[in-house]
Amino acid sequence: MLAFKNRFHGHGSLKYVYKNGTAVRHRLMSIKHTTHPRRKEPRVAVVVSKKVVKSAVARNRIRRRVYEAVRLELPNIQPSKDIILIVFSSEIQTIGHDELTSTIKYLFDEAGIYNK
Repeated sequence: MLAFKNRFHGHGSLKYVYKNGTAVRHRLMSIKHTTHPRRKEPRVAVVVSKKVVKSAVARNRIRRRVYEAVRLELPNIQPSKDIILIVFSSEIQTIGHDELTSTIKYLFDEAGIYNK
């Protein structure tokens, strides 16, 4: 579970990232990110649509798995980043933790959000 300070609160922040963020795409998920200069901690959201998985239980399981993989990467992320991970493949619920972690690391690396 991500700490309260690392989560988005309200739809306004998400809309800002959707509108102004840059995207990096992978076959399982994509990432939208932007810099928020007044933030001291990175914020992360995971979006899983009903089109991907109909069951709320399965969507929440996917969300928890992705949040856990991101939580382990938080110390390496730049402090002023707002990140949205958009899942568009139901395959994420069956892949192993190592493959999920490597996918997220690839997306973060391609987006350039790691500390230098």
